[in-house]
Amino acid sequence: MNTKLINRPLYEDVAERLREQIFAHELAPGSWLDEQSLALAFGISRTPMREAIKVLASEGLVTTKMNKGAYVTEVERRDLEQIFTVLSLLEGQAAKETALKATEAQLTQLDDLHHRLEKAAADRDMGQFFEINVKFHELIQEIAGNPWMNGVIADLRKVLKLQRRDSLSRNGRLLSSLIEHREILQAILKRDPLAAEAAMRKHLAHGLEAAQ
Repeated sequence: MNTKLINRPLYEDVAERLREQIFAHELAPGSWLDEQSLALAFGISRTPMREAIKVLASEGLVTTKMNKGAYVTEVERRDLEQIFTVLSLLEGQAAKETALKATEAQLTQLDDLHHRLEKAAADRDMGQFFEINVKFHELIQEIAGNPWMNGVIADLRKVLKLQRRDSLSRNGRLLSSLIEHREILQAILKRDPLAAEAAMRKHLAHGLEAAQ
């Protein structure tokens, strides 16, 4: 593996590499981040590694413990309940605003993404379904056009990636998720903001149930 990092600023490149390893579970939830060993593996000094870990801690992907160092965050049931509560409020608002603001071209984009989601579900392609699902939600947030809200959502979604993919593989969840996305889309296409908000909040409530 080529571990020498040359892009600037260095700590951001290091944070991105660590982030990828966490999402891939190469660094599993609960595992200790050995700052010195990681710095050696990346071919860098401990300073940018320390700064990178701080970035991941600010995103919730890493938890620091007094006199024990940094560990990959373990997402507990209480964490999930709190995260989904906030996501429900914010993503519900994003869906509501999208129903009001979306241009015809943006509605077509959402519709096209949903068709791709349908195909991935029919093919039982979990990886593709997961990726398109993320794009569908991100497009709704982009159309809503609130960068402050979207930043909070993005950080919370990063934490959910610690376990999110597994929840879609649970019994019946893929089909349920697809139906829920269809309801969100239909409400937005009809430009019904309250129905769009309700559909998104229902979707996230079911997501919480599947994730626990």
